[in-house]
Amino acid sequence: MSRTRTAILAALALVAGASGTALAAAPSSSVGTAAVPCTVDYKVNQWDSGFTADVTVTNNGAAKSNWSLKWTYAGNQKVTSGWNAKISQSGANVTAANETYNGNLATGGSVNFGFQGTYSGSNAIPAAFTLDGVTCNVDNGGGNPGGGDPGGGDPGGGNPGGGNGSRVDNPYVGAKVYVNPEWSKNAAAEPGGSRVSNQPTGVWLDRIAAINGVNGGMGLRAHLDEALKQKGTGEEVIQVVVYDLPGRDCAALASNGELGPTEIDKYKTQFIDPIAAILGDAKYSSLRIVTTIEIDSLPNLVTNTGSRETATPQCDTMKANGNYIKGVGYALGKLGKIPNVYNYVDAGHHGWIGWDDNFGASADIFKQAATSEGASVNDVAGFITNTANYSALKENNFTINDSVNGTSVRQSKWVDWNQYVDEQSFAQAFRQKLVSVGFNSNIGMLIDTSRNGWGGSARPAGPGAKTNVDTYVDGGRYDRRIHMGNWCNQSGAGLGERPKAAPAAGIDAYVWMKPPGESDGSSTAISNDEGKGFDRMCDPTYGGNARNGNNASGALANAPVSGHWFSAQFQELMKNAYPPLS
Repeated sequence: MSRTRTAILAALALVAGASGTALAAAPSSSVGTAAVPCTVDYKVNQWDSGFTADVTVTNNGAAKSNWSLKWTYAGNQKVTSGWNAKISQSGANVTAANETYNGNLATGGSVNFGFQGTYSGSNAIPAAFTLDGVTCNVDNGGGNPGGGDPGGGDPGGGNPGGGNGSRVDNPYVGAKVYVNPEWSKNAAAEPGGSRVSNQPTGVWLDRIAAINGVNGGMGLRAHLDEALKQKGTGEEVIQVVVYDLPGRDCAALASNGELGPTEIDKYKTQFIDPIAAILGDAKYSSLRIVTTIEIDSLPNLVTNTGSRETATPQCDTMKANGNYIKGVGYALGKLGKIPNVYNYVDAGHHGWIGWDDNFGASADIFKQAATSEGASVNDVAGFITNTANYSALKENNFTINDSVNGTSVRQSKWVDWNQYVDEQSFAQAFRQKLVSVGFNSNIGMLIDTSRNGWGGSARPAGPGAKTNVDTYVDGGRYDRRIHMGNWCNQSGAGLGERPKAAPAAGIDAYVWMKPPGESDGSSTAISNDEGKGFDRMCDPTYGGNARNGNNASGALANAPVSGHWFSAQFQELMKNAYPPLS
């Protein structure tokens, strides 16, 4: 998502150029940093009446256990919300103080925070900043703090995107994508697994403990550090799944989480805030960080509430308390203000919200979430569909416009009046709908192709027989699930299209957000400390429910708890890969 940004190193004074344009003066290269007690990097993204600011403070003095940064506005700027700092304002005077989790500021260390504000007229950069009473960006050793115009011209030149790279419309273009070494090791250990072990997959933060790593595994910082190593001199995307809403996934037990329906404050302060603090660290500013925001959440408020046959009491509770809306909005607002973070909101899949009465209502719910809790549509780079699901990317043997003996494909048992027969057509159409309800026109879509290849001997070579509409669709469809509502460890599934940037109009990338070989849920009840329940949809003996038309689950047997390695599934995914593995 392209945005106009002005990146300026704020200094003690604004020096007027010959043309009358205000130029930000910074310490000249001849001034040693040891003589500058602190520096402040203040970047602004502004529009007609509002702006966001991204601020990085570097301490060159004695280490601190608490800190407070102050500045004064020359205009009528008003701070309305902030993140990674406690921000207060009295008239034109603003104070940003540390949160409990980022008070330590070592010598040479940096801390990042941001905020949103309003203004009218001009939005000048503050003339001076003080850190605990000491003026920053000034050589206290007596050198010339102004030094004229060290940038040699336009203060907005240089790097408009923050860090070492500019913000781009599609973060995947021209970039490598992070290969998770933990997943890669598991994949490579499987017979034949080395054929795909170098593929990029998502890093899942599915509980608070995952931020720092569980069971001796890598935490978020460790993954980001490894991404920097993999980056080298080029561009690098790292994909992070943010997944711990209160009352998570109210319509399925296998993916339930650790937080109860009312624990929204804990979600904010113990999950999102620490993630934002890490992602906002200036150390990682050269990475393109793609976040997938809360899968299996918002569409439930449309499809599984109220008088619908598919409603659950848990989903009714989450709709009533608003904590899905609040949680997603808070996550978008916090993470979206970090210049190198690209938020993609989970948008279900065509077999969930592709029906007429779900399609527009879901778009409206997404807009509501994206404009709550301090977030705006500018915090949304795009949406992701089919996350951890199995919907075929393209069905080539039939279309939604086909009919057999005068009966529309929409009337087949498989399509069941859906408007879409595959994931790509749905994603492209849903993108247009999202733009129509107010999202930016340059949002992009991601499609998770990690398990939707449906190759192998069961893949149809052509259309089905035209005996009737069901034989036509069932004989030709690539997706071999018993019902498109089946979602757990599906038998017969295969690896799909390999991750690829900009593969089709409106599609930012095909991704493997769900790491292939990691279970969707256990086949039987297994005690665990991860808050994950047992869902009968993961039981191969289960006869189904209203959400899958009371069909068999189609799940593989002997599966472990969700997220744990499932060797038998990985082998089946490789065997049925499409395109096939060489």
